[in-house]
Amino acid sequence: MKAVFLDLDTVSLADEIALDALRECLDELEVYPHSAPATIPERVADCQVLITNKCRITAEIMDAAPGLEMICLAATGFDNVDVDAARQRNIAVCNIVAYATPSVVQHTFALMLTLNQRLDDYRERLRQGDWERNPHFTMLDYPFHELSSRRLGIVGYGELGRNVARVAEAFGMEVLIAERAGRSPRPGRLPLEAVLESADILTLHCPLNEETRHLIDAGALERMPSHALLINTARGAVVDEAALADALRQGKIAGAGIDVLSQEPPVDGNPLLDEGIPNLVLTPHIAWAGVEARQRAITEIAANIRAYQAGESRNRVD
Repeated sequence: MKAVFLDLDTVSLADEIALDALRECLDELEVYPHSAPATIPERVADCQVLITNKCRITAEIMDAAPGLEMICLAATGFDNVDVDAARQRNIAVCNIVAYATPSVVQHTFALMLTLNQRLDDYRERLRQGDWERNPHFTMLDYPFHELSSRRLGIVGYGELGRNVARVAEAFGMEVLIAERAGRSPRPGRLPLEAVLESADILTLHCPLNEETRHLIDAGALERMPSHALLINTARGAVVDEAALADALRQGKIAGAGIDVLSQEPPVDGNPLLDEGIPNLVLTPHIAWAGVEARQRAITEIAANIRAYQAGESRNRVD
């Protein structure tokens, strides 16, 4: 089988990720660092396996590859593929799951601790030379609290939410699990409204769908305590970004750590990119991207291809 990887730079920018697992299960692997939409039909014309992270794969692209048997996603999300069109053409569509869990959990706590410890504020004071001029051995300008006994609200209790909870418990935190909006709480879960009102830190790990789009809106932010922190490593549009920017400016919540935006890259701007928003830590969708996680992504794609070749179904979303 011949495979084409359309956007390798989204997984490995400096050849730090080995592709051996893919080459071992394929007859030929053609790799492109990036593929503009207009170039995709020609690049996939003679492939049987199409590998991509974020390229949009439409019915027209599938028709440009008459021998296409399989679309492999280097990601969990598959909204960039016309799955219905693939099903109609008997093309298998496979994603990868749980490959980035340690990386996302680690980044969630990196954002949480950066905000909680006021690290950016202290680093700025150091850059300004304030420690040298300080009369004491320490600086206590920005009080912070221990995570122990703080309440962590988790929205989305799947693979990521459960692993975040496990680490939170190691910190001695009390974990509050939110039930899906509009549903009666199952044992061990609380209504979302109760979690919003009680959590000292709220972290999001839910998928983006019609139920969760702008789940954290102005009303939700109003319910949160003024000392609360919001962490989002899920999807940008789960949060009403304009409402969050306003809430931070007005001090309605104490801070936010955001790794995802509703448009990526934010070529049309974003309310959270405005200058002067206090206590906001932004990172460019890197929570998933530990080197080990990206290497696991390649291993998982190869496992999906091998399963398909053996007539087995693995991580099929079609």
